[in-house]
Amino acid sequence: MTDLQLNSVSRRGLLGVFAATALVAAPTYTNAFGLLKGAGDIRRIRMYSGRTGESIDTIYWIEGEYIPEVIKEINNFMRDWRTDDVVKMDPRNFDIMAAAHRLMDVNEPYMLLSGYRSAKTNAMLRSHSKGVAKNSLHMKGQAADLRLQSRSVGQMAKAATACSAGGVGKYSRSNFVHMDCGPVRSWGG
Repeated sequence: MTDLQLNSVSRRGLLGVFAATALVAAPTYTNAFGLLKGAGDIRRIRMYSGRTGESIDTIYWIEGEYIPEVIKEINNFMRDWRTDDVVKMDPRNFDIMAAAHRLMDVNEPYMLLSGYRSAKTNAMLRSHSKGVAKNSLHMKGQAADLRLQSRSVGQMAKAATACSAGGVGKYSRSNFVHMDCGPVRSWGG
């Protein structure tokens, strides 16, 4: 039995206390590369959904480890709101989103427009828009469409592109940026 079990302190409780103090003591990163390579002690994600009214502001990675309970919460938050389907999202996408957010030096949470999409939802959206890919990474839990009021599409795309870790799509007319953890590429205007 470990000391933590003897003292009736849960891992989640300990991580929560650590996370609260770590936010103040967290190192500042000059670019996303170091963050994506694990140079920091914590990773945080902040989002809200205008579709569901939900929000999330959480530390999901501490000292080289994802926190499974928190990852499940993020998965639920990023569900297909049309069908209520939840899948295991690829946490590498959270890393890209968090790194880009940090590069922009903004406190405003992302507005999540689309996270996971079921095949049914993707087909419906595709029937209404040429900009929806048939084999979208949204259907694999590897993409998010995001917006910030305080940053332009160009600024968001530049920050995500600086991560050199996945796809970045600029949708200026619709005012959002697509970020995914697929192959490195960019598109849009």
